[in-house]
Amino acid sequence: MVSVNVKLNENTYPIMVGHGTLERLPGAVRKLKIGTDAVVITNPLVHKLYGKKLAAAFVKAGFTVKVLEVPDSERSKSLEVVGHLLSAMTRYAADKKPFIVALGGGVVGDLAGFVAAIYRRGIPFVQVPTTLLAQIDSAIGGKVAVDLPEGKNLVGAFYQPRLVWSDVALLTSLSDRQLRNGLAEAVKYGVISDPALFEFLEKNAGQVLARDKKALTHVVLACAAIKAGIVTQDEKETKGIRTLLNFGHTLGHAIEAACGYEAYHHGEAVALGMRAACRIALAAGIFSARDALRVEMLLSAIGLPQTVKGTTLPRIMAAMAFDKKFAGKKNRFVLVKGIGDAVVAQGVPEALVAGVARGLFTA
Repeated sequence: MVSVNVKLNENTYPIMVGHGTLERLPGAVRKLKIGTDAVVITNPLVHKLYGKKLAAAFVKAGFTVKVLEVPDSERSKSLEVVGHLLSAMTRYAADKKPFIVALGGGVVGDLAGFVAAIYRRGIPFVQVPTTLLAQIDSAIGGKVAVDLPEGKNLVGAFYQPRLVWSDVALLTSLSDRQLRNGLAEAVKYGVISDPALFEFLEKNAGQVLARDKKALTHVVLACAAIKAGIVTQDEKETKGIRTLLNFGHTLGHAIEAACGYEAYHHGEAVALGMRAACRIALAAGIFSARDALRVEMLLSAIGLPQTVKGTTLPRIMAAMAFDKKFAGKKNRFVLVKGIGDAVVAQGVPEALVAGVARGLFTA
């Protein structure tokens, strides 16, 4: 396994990346001395594929285990589901020393991490991401949250995991759509920080989609290292450095909310948001037409959406107004000046944003 460290003084933790390592996790957790009773939060499909095997490994290692399932949907990131999980944990862990294992994709990781942050004023948790998007992005950095009808991730906290355990072998069971969904975030990392990663994706996206072990591992490690470095510099997004990770997310989150979290997976919506951000930067005269075309062509080559369907422009603009990335009444967009060179722009004219967003409704 390869370790990438998120260095946060007392909150430092490793991201462990390997292949075929899931059943080694309980031994690593035992060394952390974070508790004796594992609460595995997962969804039915992941439980069937990997949860039973992981639970058996924890029992074999001397832990007690309680598995709690949530629906495999963004709608699980709700205060209602949080309430059900808290009640179930209370019934199970009254006389125990529990810790949470988030076994799943971004929804499970965000939800389980939020529950860990608020149960008993905070208990340890471990991220075991099972999707490409989670392994390269959402499981790293301690942003945990649930949604409100008005917008995505509006109720949350910064609460770091004690360990991120990324077994690349788990990605082989993903659908093509799920892999594309994760690759959107990989494109984001290349655009904002790493021209070499962007070029790798231009040349090898097909191999990643074919579930090539070497290509998948390269992408997971490269993205994990970038995010670890950014989080280390700006854990709670107070210095403007971590804000760069929101490239594509301002309109992307608005599209998700405007569609009721049903029409698009997160990475798909972010891909649309990245297209919009590139077009805004192009219109502002800070991004070249050549590089803007490269970004859009890569997103299209991966098979990510080119147009918005299932909502309206007024709904998107209304959802964007609730976005937590606003600074007071001013919007904030991450724009790009070149591949690997991103900046935060505040107060982008609403007419420009609306015009670009309108353009997403046509091919």
